[in-house]
Amino acid sequence: MNKRIQKFLADNKPATPCLVIDLDVVRQNYRAMRRYLPKTEVFYAVKANPAPEVVRVLVEEGSGFDVASLPEIQLCLDLGASPERMSFGNTIKKERDIAYAYSRGIRLFAFDSEEELLKISSAAPGSMVYCRILVENEGAQWPLSRKFGCEPEMAADLLCQAREVGLVPHGVSFHVGSQQLDLSQWDVAMTRVVSLFMTLLERGVELQAIDLGGGLPAHYQEQIEELPAYAEAVMRSVIGHFGMRHPRLMIEPGRSMVGDSGVLQAEVVLVSRKSNDDCKRWVYLDAGRFNGLSETLGEAIAYNITTSRDGDETEPVILAGPTCDSVDVIYEKKEYRMPVGLRAGDLVYFNSCGAYAASVSSVNFNGFEAIKQYCI
Repeated sequence: MNKRIQKFLADNKPATPCLVIDLDVVRQNYRAMRRYLPKTEVFYAVKANPAPEVVRVLVEEGSGFDVASLPEIQLCLDLGASPERMSFGNTIKKERDIAYAYSRGIRLFAFDSEEELLKISSAAPGSMVYCRILVENEGAQWPLSRKFGCEPEMAADLLCQAREVGLVPHGVSFHVGSQQLDLSQWDVAMTRVVSLFMTLLERGVELQAIDLGGGLPAHYQEQIEELPAYAEAVMRSVIGHFGMRHPRLMIEPGRSMVGDSGVLQAEVVLVSRKSNDDCKRWVYLDAGRFNGLSETLGEAIAYNITTSRDGDETEPVILAGPTCDSVDVIYEKKEYRMPVGLRAGDLVYFNSCGAYAASVSSVNFNGFEAIKQYCI
């Protein structure tokens, strides 16, 4: 927890659970990305944290935006984002939503199927399109399913068809998985990308862009390489496959842009054991899977956790949320230790919680409010 967030919590004593975002960290992360990946265009993945204050900072910095819905489009437009710097990156869109985006000036759309392509050709004629392809997600703490993307062979046919239906086949996108710890995965994906580019060139279609997707990490329990190492690995792969005259490069950071900017403060509601000789205590918090900690599903994301009693002797615990739902267990298999003296009313801090905490928080499940977010 940095000093600015620490001071805000001490001075304001907000009700728990709450999430505090340090906007200076967001700004610094954007500038670092521009510094280490100067040849890429940044399209912030709004879904990671759509707080108006976060979007406004990134508009001021000149970022582009990867949007997935009409509310996200409207949010960015209202805060001054240029439609020319927006990409409708969701591959699952209603035709009327495509038409609305087109009417507001957006001309860049993602797709991964024939039906989606035909919707875009009908509602957004002449637009640039890019096809998302399936790639491996090994090494990602939050691997992606096959919900998005298609096999490269199908992508080649679809991009040829795009030209036939009056669209501009602009490029290819991929996503190596969220919180990707294996730097080589961008090169694994790029091998598929360059093959697709060559196949299409032989068929008379010259693509212009590569969307590198997301995957850059935030700082959780696992040790990670820092941004310069990721940037070097990405650009080494791009140049190795395409040379210095490579296509337009786009990147869609979400977690890496806002994750480290936030701290979630929760309160201990209950500490108990399930038997007299139970070796692990259960620590129940007023934040859980449904109001801020959705990314602990499957214990995929392991946050660094501190408490108001740090420094005392510790013992193993199981962490759970407050709702009457048995799914609302935060960490049971992962080894977490907390102070032996932890009691109801003590505070627990989930660090690097700025991404997907507020944006995925449910609304009043079991009567518990969605988590309150403060941007400082």
